Formats: sequence, C-alpha cells, structure tokens
Amino acid sequence: MLSVADAGSTPAVVALDSIGLTVSDIDRSVDFFSKVLSFEKVSDKEIFGSEYEHLQGLFGVRARVVRMKLGDESIELTEYLTPKGRPIPADSRSNDRWFQHIAIIVSDMDRAYEWLRQNKVEYASTGPQTLPEWNTNAAGIKAFYFKDPDHHALEILWFPPGKGDPKWHRPAATKLFLGIDHTAIVVNDTEASLKFYKEALGLRQVAESENYGVEQKHLNNAACELENSRSFPRESWIWPTTRLDSNGGC
Repeated sequence: MLSVADAGSTPAVVALDSIGLTVSDIDRSVDFFSKVLSFEKVSDKEIFGSEYEHLQGLFGVRARVVRMKLGDESIELTEYLTPKGRPIPADSRSNDRWFQHIAIIVSDMDRAYEWLRQNKVEYASTGPQTLPEWNTNAAGIKAFYFKDPDHHALEILWFPPGKGDPKWHRPAATKLFLGIDHTAIVVNDTEASLKFYKEALGLRQVAESENYGVEQKHLNNAACELENSRSFPRESWIWPTTRLDSNGGC
C-alpha cells in the first residue's frame, strides 16, 4: 500500500474522488449496480464541448455520466454517445496490463455470493476463495471475482477481524454491500510504478504481498505453473485506495 507522503512534504494527491468505468449502455449498468450491488445514484448528466474534447483527446465527445455511491465511496459510469469506443477484448485475462478491478466489501461472503448467483452474474473466479494461513498479510480474507454487463472485473471481499480498514468492522456495518476498499491495476514493473506513484503523486507504500497457490489460481482463474517470483501477483497497496498488481507468467 501507499499512503500520504512523508511529513514535511506536501502530497500532490490527498484523496480519491471516484473510480470511472466506461460502459456501453448506461441504463443497463445503472440497473446492475443499483439492484445487484446496492449503489445509489447521485447524479446524471451529459457532457460535451471543446473542453471535454481537449481533456479526453477525442473529437466530437458527447457522453452521459452517472455518479453512484456505495457507503463513503463513489464510481462514475460513462457512456460515450459519440464517438463510440471498443469493448473489452473477449480474451482479456487478469494479467493483461489494461486489467483493473474494483473491490467491494461485503459483511457476509456466503450471503453475497448467493445473491450474485441469484442474479446470474458472469463468473471470473471459480468460486469464493479463502486465502491460506501461510500468507500472513492476507490470511483469512475471502474473495470472489465476477463481471459487470460490460465485462469489467469486480471483486467482493470479506475481511476477518483485525484485517482491512477498521470501518469495515463497525457495529453499524450491517448492510450486505458496504463500500469500495480499493481498485487494482496491473503493471509491468512494480518498482517503476511505485516510483511514479510515490514521486509524481506523493503517495507512500504501506503494505505488500505476493499471492500464489491453488486459491489464487481459482481466484484469478489462471492455472499456470509457478516457476519464479514473477509468475504470480505481487500486490502493493497504496494510499488512497489503489492497488498495483504486477502479474508475470500466467
């Protein structure tokens, strides 16, 4: 993980406002995130004009943007009315460098998984996985990957007592879907990426783990042979709520 910059320096980044997803049918996506995952719509607007064209490097931009909130965290769903973009590649895998997922905290993994099954979500994992005791930093954490209607990867995550942000263990945290813990992005070189996020954005690392074994294979749905340290995900947690996954072999 990375957190705020060291004392005595002014961090360039002080908070994460939202996580953005580009979708093909925003009404369908709003329906999915609200009815399946309990997000609430906060705003709904259309954007266009030269400022947005220059900002995004696209001519003729017109898009509909819906902001949705779960707990204290927000996402922004954007449908480009023009120009239309490309879908996620059908053969996209969890170690591709465009891969990103959002981790949603649940209060009960069994109930959340059953709810997702009832709503016929697309699986990315073979089923919920409990990370093993030998993995000290992640032991006991339960996770399951699935996909939204546009095939963006999502994760539900459950923390045992003593792990994760204390707010996920508050007595008032009784809803099934509580909020967003992090977003993860795949990188080619963890050290180079950490250098960028630390020096350019003013973040600092607060945790790291290397995950492998049968549970990780089922979680990522990647059955590769682990021959060296770059054949499994290395996760560096950074503040605010971004995780870098450096995947190498599979």
